[in-house]
Amino acid sequence: MVPLSHYLILSGMLFTIGTAGVFLRRNLITLLLSVEIMLNAVNLAFVTFGRQFGTVDGQIITFFVMTVAAAEAAVGLALVIGL
Repeated sequence: MVPLSHYLILSGMLFTIGTAGVFLRRNLITLLLSVEIMLNAVNLAFVTFGRQFGTVDGQIITFFVMTVAAAEAAVGLALVIGL
């Protein structure tokens, strides 16, 4: 079984990549994708902590974050198309 620390390290690396994308790129679509990577990193951390503590709270929060991410992507792409 893979240790939980590996999942948290992967989550931190994904969040770092997303943060670098937000700060270094100026394209709106690339910015939205970087924010999505950051949200996925947070989702991975939530599920990891939920697994560690034996609850489903992390998975429930992940579903809410995925819903917000889908709405953010829809609004962002609508703005890009509108411009």
